[in-house]
Amino acid sequence: MRHLLTLTDVSAAEIQRIFSITEDLKTKFAQGLREPLLPGRVLALLFEKQSLRTRVSFEAGMANLGGSSLMLGDDAGFGKRESMADFARVLSEMVDVVVIRAKRHATVKEFAEHSACSVINGLTDLAHPCQALADLYTMQEQCGTLAGLHLAWVGDGNNVARSLVEACGHLGVRITVCTPKGYELDSQFVADSRRTFPKLDLTTTRDPRAAVKGAAAVYTDVWASMGQESEQEKRKRDFADYRVNTELMSYAPKEALFLHCLPARRGEEVTDEVMDSPQSAVVAQAANRMHVQKGILVWLLAAQA
Repeated sequence: MRHLLTLTDVSAAEIQRIFSITEDLKTKFAQGLREPLLPGRVLALLFEKQSLRTRVSFEAGMANLGGSSLMLGDDAGFGKRESMADFARVLSEMVDVVVIRAKRHATVKEFAEHSACSVINGLTDLAHPCQALADLYTMQEQCGTLAGLHLAWVGDGNNVARSLVEACGHLGVRITVCTPKGYELDSQFVADSRRTFPKLDLTTTRDPRAAVKGAAAVYTDVWASMGQESEQEKRKRDFADYRVNTELMSYAPKEALFLHCLPARRGEEVTDEVMDSPQSAVVAQAANRMHVQKGILVWLLAAQA
């Protein structure tokens, strides 16, 4: 049974296949066509965290493909009324794919171990694979190719940054991860990634200006993610020199994209001038969540057959 829990679960060739499906379906979508490739298929969504983009992109995408979706709330008793193993065994007999947005990566791993259907990680504390795939697809779409591109990440070495490292390792994109002291990528993750992706071109730095030099895209995220609200004031101080503003963007090529996985805290990690600039691809990036996830669903369900 194939799952997508992190991007180590797929190969570079499989990502390219997902992107090929995405491109085909997005082209048809723009022409007003909704090709029903998954009639009768059912997607279940289990969310422990709030969501706009992940929830709507999966539900709308499944509807576009001729399937249906179930958003299961507290009434389903996820993680409360029965063991995870029992919950996963029963639910996976009734649906075709499960998307889980969880506080802990271990929750998604445990569910997948007992699931009879494919499981997709919709976000955990360690990874956000669907976001990273949409990000690289957006760069490819906006720049025409991924070959030779440089992605600069400025901010926390969080779940999105980790998945971007894996995506770049697969697809040959150079990535620079720029973080304040104490917020770096986990050293074990970096070591494991270098072993998993021998051609990974990863640089880490604390200098934002050096990080964005030559970058095709400059990417940031909120300084305090959901669950880190108690650290908000400390993080504001620690990340004060890592705000993406017009001054920082001036050190990148003038055609460099600005990316953000959203929601953004305008005035903190990014200024309005950058968010609303012609360089900003954040809306296209968010829209591509649906298109890429349609590609993932079609690919995963074909792998189940």
